[in-house]
Amino acid sequence: MPRSIIVSNRLPFTLRQNDSDIELTASSGGLVTALGAYLERQREQDPTFESIWVGWPGSTLPRELEGRATELLNEQHARPIFLSQQDSDDFYYGFCNRTLWPLVHYFPSYVDFDPKLWETYVRVNLAFAEQVAQLAQPDDTIWVHDYQLLLLPEMLRAALPAATIGFFLHTPFPSYEIFRLLPRPWQEQLLRGMLGADLVGFHVHEYTQHFLQCTLRVLGHDHHLGRLMVGEQVRRADTFPLGVEFEKFTRTAESKAVVARSAEIAAGLRNVKLILSVDRLDYTKGIADRLRGYELFLERHPEWHEKVTFVLLVVPSRVEVPQYQQLKVELDERVGALNGRFGTLEWMPVVYQFHSVNFDELVSLYRAADVALITPLRDGMNLVAKEYLASKPDERGVLILSELAGAAREMNEAVLINPNHKDEIADAILQALDMPVAEQESKNRALRDRLRRHDASSWARQFLTALDKVKAQQRVLATKQLSASLQDRAAKEFAAARRPLLLLDYDGTLVPIARRPELAAPDPALLDLLSRLTQHSGASVFLISGRERATLERWFEGSPVGIIAEHGAWLREPQLREPRARDPEQRHSPDAEPGAWHLTRPLHAAWKEQVAALLRQFATQVAGSFIEEKDFSLAWHYRAADPELGAQRAKELMDELTQYTANLDIHVLEGKKVVEVRSAGVNKGTVASDLVQRLDPDFILALGDDQTDEDVFLVLPRTATSVHVGSPLSNARFCVSTQREVRTLLERVAARS
Repeated sequence: MPRSIIVSNRLPFTLRQNDSDIELTASSGGLVTALGAYLERQREQDPTFESIWVGWPGSTLPRELEGRATELLNEQHARPIFLSQQDSDDFYYGFCNRTLWPLVHYFPSYVDFDPKLWETYVRVNLAFAEQVAQLAQPDDTIWVHDYQLLLLPEMLRAALPAATIGFFLHTPFPSYEIFRLLPRPWQEQLLRGMLGADLVGFHVHEYTQHFLQCTLRVLGHDHHLGRLMVGEQVRRADTFPLGVEFEKFTRTAESKAVVARSAEIAAGLRNVKLILSVDRLDYTKGIADRLRGYELFLERHPEWHEKVTFVLLVVPSRVEVPQYQQLKVELDERVGALNGRFGTLEWMPVVYQFHSVNFDELVSLYRAADVALITPLRDGMNLVAKEYLASKPDERGVLILSELAGAAREMNEAVLINPNHKDEIADAILQALDMPVAEQESKNRALRDRLRRHDASSWARQFLTALDKVKAQQRVLATKQLSASLQDRAAKEFAAARRPLLLLDYDGTLVPIARRPELAAPDPALLDLLSRLTQHSGASVFLISGRERATLERWFEGSPVGIIAEHGAWLREPQLREPRARDPEQRHSPDAEPGAWHLTRPLHAAWKEQVAALLRQFATQVAGSFIEEKDFSLAWHYRAADPELGAQRAKELMDELTQYTANLDIHVLEGKKVVEVRSAGVNKGTVASDLVQRLDPDFILALGDDQTDEDVFLVLPRTATSVHVGSPLSNARFCVSTQREVRTLLERVAARS
């Protein structure tokens, strides 16, 4: 049976040594709660459903107790990753929380770039990979979670090439300007690590776009609507906002015990208005800034003194990290100063609690609170905001939420603020306290309805359904891969044919695309290969390129191949070999001598001067871009330009050219890092069609890599062996991944000739 393998830094259980035995306790947290709800529901629906959770058990145990710990965890469908104390410290408290955590939360001054911590991070990810690879079976779905395991998907892909692997990041993904602060090799490895997954998920669209931006700038992978090609495989990046167990919170909030405890909390605070904050101890949560905003509120509005109390619940976290220790000291001092300044014998403005609370107590606080003040400086999602509303069955209460929390993207009805400004916090508190009940109910009704529909289980289902779709697409596209056996078959068919026709694109197909066109000259091995392909007595071999004819003439002087230049504007017939006679049935252009150039259609270039002026403007604006002029076309290249600026300017240029040339007999097309304007009436497809009609081939092999080659693939007979280099998403029947595979294919064909 297929299984779900969940992989995260921490298991949903914590192990602690108790004398000579081990104590096993359940852990809490947003991920554990969300996945726990989904897994439980799956088991209810399908008793045969099996899941295994892999992770660190939360403590370092003596080696002699690891076997006992494994037994206990196996009973709970969990597999432990045991780490030494040093690796645990350098991995979690080191690279994870001194490098990645501040980086992804936009605290660059806190980032530690220690290479030793990076080495431990790699080593621990590898330990996870080895354990999961041993455990996984062919049909398993492996779901990796969070910033601690960014390298793991690629490591798993190396060990399990066909595995179904998903990855979800529960933190923000930073913009390129922040991500690039990491050393370049770290950037590349982290991104490649994530792209080992078939599907990469994020909480909000902004994080998804940042990730795609970084993959473009660092790895050069472009995307189309979140779909990328990594090698020959489709990968996808998409957005899946995490929810909470809505019904569980609502049911608990309606229970008699919680209703009674909620009333007790309100009475204990003398029935004043209750403002509530719940956070882990973390500098990203904006707790100190929140206290400053509350202090300003009390300064400006003395009429609210003794009528409102701020309950500040802070859960201890990562106390080994220096910044967290400093924050704890600051909070202690700030709360003391605020209470000392405004407090009275009967009223404490801030009730500060530094400890964890159980679930029922937490829901009781949520139910009792008139206002939830959730103001992180940066947060991947923030489930506290959603938990608060899920605990409000009476639909009363006001949520004040930082616009820099991921949850804000789904909760426009909340009072959204910039948490960096205490004025906004103070004003929001007053707005919340004064908000009419009817308005509260109206806003919360919409918020709660959204949370009910998009709960934790639906989040998991949506992600895993999307993962299945990616794998299904991969399977479909895999059928287009030109395997070794198919290459051999094509070579045999070429050898057996009387009139074979080869149509070979040049840049990106026979040679890699160069940053500048003049750097892509053919190597001696390619010239020799092309010459050998023409040795078949009836073969017609044509290069079909967008390049201008002078360059092609210079590069292929003396070569027997035919050449089609400028996307079909110019044609040079193949040069006859002597003394070998050609197949008498093979037909050639009646009015063109072998080796001579001729126009395939009547064309004119009167438009070029007018269009060139516009292209020069863009070439001036975008550093690294340049104009290439041909007889009947102009091309603006931006491969050497900033990738995002170049792509944006290309879209603008396409728009302007479309309007600018509306009344001109020309065609505008976008290729790989190039925008080209050419005379209308001819393209690679029209010339390929002409050749097929004239030469009447009994075997066709066509190779190409970009949009201009799609014109060729579309006009060829369905029996033609058309091959796209790169993405399988093409009109070609088959695909290969690289130019190296093209050479391999052509070598097989040449060997048969």
